[in-house]
Amino acid sequence: MEGFIQASILACQEIKALIEEGNSSLFSLHEKGAGGDISSGIDLKAEAICFSHLSPFGSIFSEESGWMSPESSITILLDPIDGSDNFASKLPYYGVSIARITDGKTTEALVCNLANGDLFVRTSEDYYTTTLQNLALKQMILTNLSAKIGLFEKAPEHPELVRKLMAKKLKFRSPGALALSLAYAPYVKYVLFLGTMRPYDIQAGLYLSQHLHVFQDDRYILICADKELFEQIRLIVEKEYF
Repeated sequence: MEGFIQASILACQEIKALIEEGNSSLFSLHEKGAGGDISSGIDLKAEAICFSHLSPFGSIFSEESGWMSPESSITILLDPIDGSDNFASKLPYYGVSIARITDGKTTEALVCNLANGDLFVRTSEDYYTTTLQNLALKQMILTNLSAKIGLFEKAPEHPELVRKLMAKKLKFRSPGALALSLAYAPYVKYVLFLGTMRPYDIQAGLYLSQHLHVFQDDRYILICADKELFEQIRLIVEKEYF
């Protein structure tokens, strides 16, 4: 298992180095990818880098190209660049999302914020954070009891729910990179997402934050460390919004 995580980290390091070169081709637009969004140069180059490192560990299903290798009992769900629009806008909240699934069960996941080097890793034995700048420093991920805001991805698409949350003083930000937001869930008051559930967007982040209170169906995802707040937001979403 460590081999897969190490390969994932090497892929992130190579993508980070590519970004630091600052080549304008990273911002060029290409055709629509398998996930339905227009692929950019960074999406496709990051995908190729991830494939070169991860293909020995399973069959890769990527947002950009779909199945990149024949299906097998081991699937690697890949979002090469989560938050591509943020990257294009030079907003430092974008990264890589990787989840490995064996016989239908997620066993390893990594989410990397390429903008600042934050790495979140979970396997069947370990759960920790580190950085691309100092991989030797591994830290436990602890719930942030001082959190003041939540993360509400796709908030502008749900103005009525926004009003209801704000009426309850449930402050939030909408940073625009779902996999990263799910990984950062222990650090904020809550994470909420309403929209299309694409496996490469959510699988790694959900596995990383599975120890928190989690609700997921085909309508929305809610993650919260505090049980009372979790139930309060669920009530708002279920009974006052849907």
